[in-house]
Amino acid sequence: MAERSTAAVDVADNSGDEPLTAQADQSTADGVAKNRERDTDIDEAQGSGGTEGPGKVSPPELHSGHKLARRYRLEECVTRLDGFSSWRAVDEKLRRAVGVHILPADHARARSVLAAARSSALLGDPRFVQVLDAVEENDLVYVVHEWLPDATELTTLLASGPLEVYDAYQMVTQVSAAMAAAHREGLAHLRLNPNAVLRTSTGQWRIRGLAVNAALRGISSDTPQRTDTEAIGALLYAALAQRWPYESDAYGLSGLPKDVGLIAPDQVRAGVHRGLSELAMRALANDGATASRHESACTTPEELVKAIGEMPRIRPPEPSFTAPPDYQRTTYQQGTYGRQTRPGATQQMPAPPPPLQSRTGKALKWAVSALLIAALGLGSWQLADALMDQGGKSEDSNQTQTTDDGDKGSDANKPAKPVKVEGAQEYVVSGDAQAPGDVDNTYDGDSSTYWRTKRYNAGPTLAPYKPGVGIVYELGSSEKISTASIGLKYAGDRTTVVLYATDSLSPSTGIDGMTQIGTATTDGTSLTVKASKAVKTQYVLLWITAVPNAPSDGYSSAGYKQAVTDVKFTG
Repeated sequence: MAERSTAAVDVADNSGDEPLTAQADQSTADGVAKNRERDTDIDEAQGSGGTEGPGKVSPPELHSGHKLARRYRLEECVTRLDGFSSWRAVDEKLRRAVGVHILPADHARARSVLAAARSSALLGDPRFVQVLDAVEENDLVYVVHEWLPDATELTTLLASGPLEVYDAYQMVTQVSAAMAAAHREGLAHLRLNPNAVLRTSTGQWRIRGLAVNAALRGISSDTPQRTDTEAIGALLYAALAQRWPYESDAYGLSGLPKDVGLIAPDQVRAGVHRGLSELAMRALANDGATASRHESACTTPEELVKAIGEMPRIRPPEPSFTAPPDYQRTTYQQGTYGRQTRPGATQQMPAPPPPLQSRTGKALKWAVSALLIAALGLGSWQLADALMDQGGKSEDSNQTQTTDDGDKGSDANKPAKPVKVEGAQEYVVSGDAQAPGDVDNTYDGDSSTYWRTKRYNAGPTLAPYKPGVGIVYELGSSEKISTASIGLKYAGDRTTVVLYATDSLSPSTGIDGMTQIGTATTDGTSLTVKASKAVKTQYVLLWITAVPNAPSDGYSSAGYKQAVTDVKFTG
C-alpha cells in the first residue's frame, strides 16, 4: 500500500494566490532562466548523462505533463543529477507555479531528504523559499517548494558585474539574519551558494534549499555553523569583487590566481567598500583568511549579524532627479496669440503703454492723492483717541501683553519641521524578531520596500501571544515630535500603533517605563499619529499592538500580519 505523508498543509483554495492563466504560464516559463535550480559546473557535468556511474540510482522516468498526486503537473526538468531530478511544475489545485524535487523511494538518501524537508517546512520563516509538501507515494519521494518567477539568482545578477554597495550590504544583512534564525532552530543549509540566493522584484533576498539541497546531495558537516558562515563570506566576496574566493572557477565567476592565496576584495577590485571587504574576510577566516585590523573571525551567523550591527550603517543611494526644462512663455503670454510669426524669427516683447498724460489723467491722480491724505488723517485721529482711552494702563503692561500675544501667534503659525531618521533597530520584547534586516526599508524613501511582521493565527490584537512588535528610530539629536505618518502594506480589520519616547536603540526599560507620545488606529494603508502632549526625545519606538487579517503573498500565507513601508516624523 502506498504511503503518503506531508510535511506542511497547504492553505485552502481561497488563499489569495492569483490564478495561473495562460499568460502567467508564459511569464513563468520566461522566468525559468532566472529561477532554475542550477548547480556548479562540476555537478552539471556529472549530471549530463542522466546516471552517475556504477552503483548510482537512475532518476525516475518522468516526462513533461506527468502528474503527481493528481495535483502537481510537471512542466520542465531543470536539473537531472545523482539519481534525482528537479522540475518546474504547476499546482493545479491552487493554480500556481511550484518547484518539485523527485527521487526513487529506495534511493539511499530518500529518508534524509524527507526528514530535511519536514524540518524546513516547520521553520516557516518567509526569508526562505518555503517547502509546501513532502510526500512518499508510488515508489517516489518528492518535495514541493515555492517557485518565484519574479526572483533572480545571485549568479545571474553577478554575470553583469558586482553588486552596488547598498545591495551587497542588504544581501549580507538579510542572509546572515535568516541563517542565524535557522541555526537557532537547529537547521543548517550547507549548500549556500549564489544559485541558492535570490533577489525578488521588491528587493528582498530569499534563500532556497534550506537543509534539503544538502540532503539531496548527501552533504554533512561537523561544524555546520562555520560552514554556513564561510559560505556567507564567499557570497559577499563574490558580490563585491565579482570573483569566486577560491582558485577554481565556479557559478560563472573566475577564481583567484593560483599561489596568491585569499586576498581581500578591495585588493582585487578598486572602489570596493572597505567595511564590507573586511566583513567578508572575517567570515572567510574559517578557510584560512586573515581578518583585517586583527579583528576576530566570525564563526557563526549570529556573530556575523553582530559584526554587521557594529558597522556604520550604509545608506541607500540618493535618488537622482532630472532637472525640469526651462520655463517657456506661451505665445498667448507673449502677446502674440493669433499672430502669424515667421519660423526662427525672434519675437519682440510689446512695449508697455505710456502713462496717462491727458488732463483727465492728471485729475485722477490728484483725486487719488486727496483721498489717501484724508484716510491717513482719519486713521491718525482714531489712533490718538485709542491711546487716550488706554492712558490708565502702564506702559510696561502694554509691552508685556504685546510680547506674549506675539509669541503665541508665532508658535501657532510655525510650520511643521521634518525630523530626519538617522538609524533604526527592531525592538523585541519576547520570542523571535520579525525581520530585523528590513528595518531600513521603513525610512529609505521607497514605498515599494517594507519591514514586515510574521503571520499570526489569531488577531487583530497580538496579545497574549505577543505584547507587540515594533522598531526604535534614532533621530540624531533630541527633537520635539508632533506627528508621525506611517505607510502600511495591508488594509482591513485594524492596525493599532503607539509611539513611545525611549532612551536608546536598545531601551533600558520596558514599555511601562517609556513615555507615550500618542496612539492611533486605522483600517486602511496610511496612519497618522499625533502627539497627545509635547515630548522631546532622540529615540522613538513605533509599537504595533494590533494587525489586520491580510491575504497570502510571497512571504507567508493568509493570516494576521502587517508591513510598514514608510515612516516620517515631524516636529
